[in-house]
Amino acid sequence: MKYLPISFLILALATVTAFAYDPSPLQDICVATNDLNSGVFVNGKFCKDPKQATADDFLFMGFRNPGNTTNPLGSKVTPAFVDQFPGLNTLGISMARLDFAPGGLNPPHTHPRGTEVLVVVEGTLLVGFVTSNQLNNTLFTKVLYKGDVFVFPIGLIHFQLNIGNTYALAFAGLSSQSPGVITIANAVFGAKPPISADVLTKAFQVDKKVVDYLQAQFWYDNN
Repeated sequence: MKYLPISFLILALATVTAFAYDPSPLQDICVATNDLNSGVFVNGKFCKDPKQATADDFLFMGFRNPGNTTNPLGSKVTPAFVDQFPGLNTLGISMARLDFAPGGLNPPHTHPRGTEVLVVVEGTLLVGFVTSNQLNNTLFTKVLYKGDVFVFPIGLIHFQLNIGNTYALAFAGLSSQSPGVITIANAVFGAKPPISADVLTKAFQVDKKVVDYLQAQFWYDNN
């Protein structure tokens, strides 16, 4: 019986490892590459021979210029995920730059594989997230000002809206090299092929004409 606590500890550690979202690296670096002859395949990406890596593999310059916000949403998200930033491979982190015109919206969306922490650099943002059904779909929302930080838990629907009269800028850090993005309206009404109108009319308790109208819209993706 004296070994029972140790057994539980080993089981707990094994469980944590089994349910990790991104693998822990077993080497210093594993720069992602599309060269299938590089040999090592790690969580969706092949690794460049570490002896061939350069400092440029760990540099991302995509945040230098503002994103183009002249679109229906008035916002632009510039991701620095592993697809854009190969040096992130196996490191379990990523970033994004969020630009907002006055009134610009980053619409309700989720990151299925990562928690997001957001810091406001310029402007004023109304942000929020909604909990799951088990917590009665409770909305947590705040107005953020320059220097404020807010966190959006993994998998929960969240949004950011520029409620100021000037341009707004924020940066986000995410707890996955590939957190994924599911924009709710795009996924529900812009699915290809379309979700059956019978499903959507009953789910949203609206007339089929409303569903037809929404499915006929162009659902812009600001990522």
